[in-house]
Amino acid sequence: MLSFSQNIAEIIYGSLRREVGEILRELCRQKSIELEEGKAMPDHIHMLLSVPPKYSIAMAIGYLKGKSAIRIHRQVLKTKGTLFGRSFWARGYFVSTVGIDEVQIRQYIKEQEKLQKDQIELDFD
Repeated sequence: MLSFSQNIAEIIYGSLRREVGEILRELCRQKSIELEEGKAMPDHIHMLLSVPPKYSIAMAIGYLKGKSAIRIHRQVLKTKGTLFGRSFWARGYFVSTVGIDEVQIRQYIKEQEKLQKDQIELDFD
């Protein structure tokens, strides 16, 4: 799961999530990382990745976060000049290995919007 910096979340979720998704898919292809499922939420992204054994998880996530941040700033947000001192993704990430419960993980990712909406409705009842 990758989390957005708080000030970018609404922009990305609304109008730019497809562009961000394509950037992440292209970066995955470059490293032969299979992006099996993905879902953008207002403040984070869930991804089910199959990472080749030649890459560590830390390297794969660092690559995706670092390169995607640069591309998103340049291609999507049209940032000019240096990117020094700018941020896009929040620090850190959550990773869990998937084995026997892969089907459940895929379903969880696919249903994220509905689950989050249902949770918000329960919070107000």
